[in-house]
Amino acid sequence: MTLKRRDFLLFLGAGTGAIAFDAMSNVNRKFSMPFMDRSDALKFSDADKFAEAATQSNPFSFKPIRGTMPLATDGMTKEKQQSAYSTFEVKDDLVLPEGYTYDVIAAWGDKVGDSRFGYNNDYNSFIETSKNEGFLTVNFEYISALPWEQGYEKIIGKTLPLQEMRTTFKAVGEDGMNVFELSDSDPMKANLQKIAKEALIDLGIGVILIRQTPEGKWVRANSSADRRITGISGLEDGRYLKATGPAIAVFRKKSGLGYIDKLGDRIIGTFNNCAGGTSPWGTVFSGEENIQNFVPEQVMADGTSLSPAKKKFGKNDEDEFTGLGNVFGLAGNKYGWMVEVDPANPNDYGTKHTWLGRFRHEAVGIRAEAGKPLAFYSGCDRRGGHLYKFVSQGKVGNPKDKANSRLLEKGMLYAAKFKPDGTGTWIALEANTPVNPDSLEVLAGKMLTLPKRPEGGAFKATKEEEIIAFKEKFKTLGDLYEGDPTEKQGAILIDAHYAANAVGATCTARPEDTDINIDGSLFINFTSGSISSSDGSPDVRIFKGRDGKAYEYGWIMRLVEDGNEPAAMTFKWKIFATGGEPSEGGLGFANPDNMVFDGSGNLWMVTDISSDKYNKAIPSRQDKEGKPVSQSNLRGLFGNSSIWFFPTSGPKAGEAYLFGFGPMECENTGPFFSPDQQTLFLSVQHPGEVNGTRKDMAFEMRKFAMKTPDGEEFMQTRKVPIGSNWPGLKPNDIPKPAVVAIRRIGKGST
Repeated sequence: MTLKRRDFLLFLGAGTGAIAFDAMSNVNRKFSMPFMDRSDALKFSDADKFAEAATQSNPFSFKPIRGTMPLATDGMTKEKQQSAYSTFEVKDDLVLPEGYTYDVIAAWGDKVGDSRFGYNNDYNSFIETSKNEGFLTVNFEYISALPWEQGYEKIIGKTLPLQEMRTTFKAVGEDGMNVFELSDSDPMKANLQKIAKEALIDLGIGVILIRQTPEGKWVRANSSADRRITGISGLEDGRYLKATGPAIAVFRKKSGLGYIDKLGDRIIGTFNNCAGGTSPWGTVFSGEENIQNFVPEQVMADGTSLSPAKKKFGKNDEDEFTGLGNVFGLAGNKYGWMVEVDPANPNDYGTKHTWLGRFRHEAVGIRAEAGKPLAFYSGCDRRGGHLYKFVSQGKVGNPKDKANSRLLEKGMLYAAKFKPDGTGTWIALEANTPVNPDSLEVLAGKMLTLPKRPEGGAFKATKEEEIIAFKEKFKTLGDLYEGDPTEKQGAILIDAHYAANAVGATCTARPEDTDINIDGSLFINFTSGSISSSDGSPDVRIFKGRDGKAYEYGWIMRLVEDGNEPAAMTFKWKIFATGGEPSEGGLGFANPDNMVFDGSGNLWMVTDISSDKYNKAIPSRQDKEGKPVSQSNLRGLFGNSSIWFFPTSGPKAGEAYLFGFGPMECENTGPFFSPDQQTLFLSVQHPGEVNGTRKDMAFEMRKFAMKTPDGEEFMQTRKVPIGSNWPGLKPNDIPKPAVVAIRRIGKGST
């Protein structure tokens, strides 16, 4: 569903006038990040023609860099586009417009407090403590096994029994090993614990103090508050994480239907920390996303965990670590939450707020307005995942008061129900809410996962008769969960995704980021509308391609609460931007991921294409059998992970302009503006994830069957590096995830 500009501008006026707070960088808005007068030519043919055409079609002084794909905003004829885009050289670097540069602030392995900067940094939050100085809080999501194993000894300075691990995993096969139940005297257990511990140390959250020099460069300032909250915090150091809300009643159970770790409401560590959000009162929220890779996700009817044996330690088909939590007997129900940290408090190691729900959290959009309830928005990043909103029982006083964190201890969690007519409602996840799952006919994959009772866990409903039988057997959410009222509410929140399926919340297209613009409207990045045989698929009445079927490339949606009230129970929605090739109605990007608004309300977005699809050759749009290449396998057309700029108002609202590309096989994540809007902090995650270290500057020449915006096909020859040497950029340098500060060249700190 593509929104015409006139409709969008009319819709934009539906909800203005409210003051919304979603990040410290957005509280004191002054002006947008300034742009230079010339784009980066990237040393390709017809670069000057491209820059000239871009200038004519773009009303801003910002001239986009040239991407791999012709865009409608190029301002070129199709003949000029075919010439200009006939060749392309991919760079193993962070490519920005001319006049911009970046500083590497911290990279994997750098010392942080008594630990180190972790791996696969994601969300960034900068909270200023004085002029040109402040705390940078960074998430660390997961381990990319190949480059991590290649670089560990050199970067960290220690050895690991990796060969012994490979031999063990080869012997046990795909199922992995239940390390938790091995005897402590077994040398194999000690070896695997050592590897798992080091991997979990590289995950979680980090806090570092940084400052900008008079010359403009961002550097570490070092502070006693610099610290790491890792995947094993509390295991040996006593730095347990805390929790609030009803799920505590489940954590404190002495016995139950499933596994109990006997730690009560104390929690060991945080991991799979993906996107997040920053509150106006100066705390940072970190979303635990793909916890199903490390611990069992499904639970029993009383909210207790499945046994750690259900997720054994091993490697999956993509050679990535799985079951890291099994090694230490971690209880799965304690992961998949939103974690709050106060960067300025060196003794704060995180609080998991269970009223915000347990699911594959990607991000959080925060509305804190004086005299109104607090509203938190978050998405569950899975195919068929839901959009959620928490509304506090109490009201906000001063939005900058740290006491606002207490508002997260009482309220209600809701899941969104989207209607095809552009309206929607919020469904409460509480015991008396009727069970009413959607019909399978509206889902692209004709499958829905529902709570399995009395056995626990979940089952896949693939026939309409199963949906009917489920509704007949269970009338309300309370029928699906056990315990006293508080325990039952806690169990519902622990099982939020499956509970939301049961009450008929809309299955969506991987909602990865939720961010609030200055007018109070919520923007949501829906990354992919494809189908998963294990998780599910979106409602094709809402999320569909031009042919009415599942659509891979994703959308950006804008949602306005009725009356623009944070606590409203109804809303309106529109698609703001659609991914995909321009010839198919898209704007030239694929798989939108994280986003941030600048001080003028313009949207900045980064993409996340599967690493094995970056620059994958597409010499023909038909396979060997003459069938069209799938949308998923066409994603090589879009090049590396990219950075985009979208005006949200005015005559160019909803148009897309390319600002940058990331290094090889990386994902650009966590964009965040400094308060003065002069610096864009950005994570460069997993460079070299597929091919590891680039050896001797290796590259390949690949062919791509491209299309002009009007659909005429032409062939592009693309020079593609194999692996990565970023950020060192010297031949054979080990690739490392790192956080950078993007700024104008010569921009000082005064």
